[in-house]
Amino acid sequence: MISKEQVEHRYKTLFGTEPSHIVRSPGRINIIGEHTDYNEGFVLPTAIDKAIYVAVGRREDNQIRLYAEDFRAYFDVAIDDIQPVDLGWPNYILGVVHQLRLRGAQLGGFNLYVDGDVPLGAGLSSSAALECAAGYALNVLFDLQLGRVDIAKIGQLAEHTYAGVNCGIMDQFASVMSKAGHVVKLDCRDLSFSYKPLALGDYAILLLNTNVKHSLASSAYNDRRAACEAGVKLVQQHNAAVNSLRDVTVEMLDNWVKPIDTDIYTKCRFVVEENERLDRACKALEEGDLDELGEQMFQAHEGLSKAYEVSCAELDFLVDYVKQFPEVLGARMMGGGFGGCTINLVKTSFQDLLIERITPVYKEKFGLELTAIKVIPSDGTALL
Repeated sequence: MISKEQVEHRYKTLFGTEPSHIVRSPGRINIIGEHTDYNEGFVLPTAIDKAIYVAVGRREDNQIRLYAEDFRAYFDVAIDDIQPVDLGWPNYILGVVHQLRLRGAQLGGFNLYVDGDVPLGAGLSSSAALECAAGYALNVLFDLQLGRVDIAKIGQLAEHTYAGVNCGIMDQFASVMSKAGHVVKLDCRDLSFSYKPLALGDYAILLLNTNVKHSLASSAYNDRRAACEAGVKLVQQHNAAVNSLRDVTVEMLDNWVKPIDTDIYTKCRFVVEENERLDRACKALEEGDLDELGEQMFQAHEGLSKAYEVSCAELDFLVDYVKQFPEVLGARMMGGGFGGCTINLVKTSFQDLLIERITPVYKEKFGLELTAIKVIPSDGTALL
């Protein structure tokens, strides 16, 4: 955990003045609902107790001066000269500035310091957390009167335009809007949302990071999107009211897609069923039925691995391995696939023993270190 005092002290050392504001914006997990976002479906994320911290203060001139603790690096640019840069990290902040100015925000020069404890490359959305922290900090610094949903949308557009990643809204939305002890049921079609209780009792959420990212990831993602769009087009020939897989039933797929292309059928069916699993997971949370929640997680992994084909040997191994322990109620791969983490619903008292057992077995099988990350569902973006 990074303290406010730590951030304040570093800002003062680097910029010679006190920061006006310090903002904390968290990373996120997704309990269930994978590859549903770009099909106008539902997702079930929540923020975690790992975050990006941003300290800001105004300058007398029109310079933007950034410092990233992770890279021990400064970046300077005049506010009128901002554009995407080859150096990766400034883009997440500059992209936010760009979006704010497109909306007519009157910004001046500022200093901004960034640090964080979201594990990088684990699929916990450190980039979205940085965008939202920067957006929130500039909102208060320049009194822009933006709402939280606006900040999430600005973060998403910053990622599209400056970081060059065509992401959905889930990561930014979860970072800004989460509430401790709850998950957010987010409708990716119209951004309506509700909070569902996440009362874990004797259980905890444990992430196991494979520490792999297979090169298949981006091409496979594009292929899956294309398959989903192709399935929708086939259904639309018979039903003009359908806009996305959100509107499609398994019966429609059976009638109009399966006879034409079994691969497109299988991929589309996964998305339709994943939305149904998410509904069952929400019902389980409302009833405090963690066994049922865990069962939906295991089923989701099966679908992601066999039907949607976005898993990999490392992820499948981790999910299969934990099934032998009654203390693990559910597990699945989390995120786009082909690497990253599994999310596990584990008896709190069993976490350390599970880590102790699974780490050497994973290392022996794949020659890789396994990183265990304990996370606690937490509140979204806030001023410290």
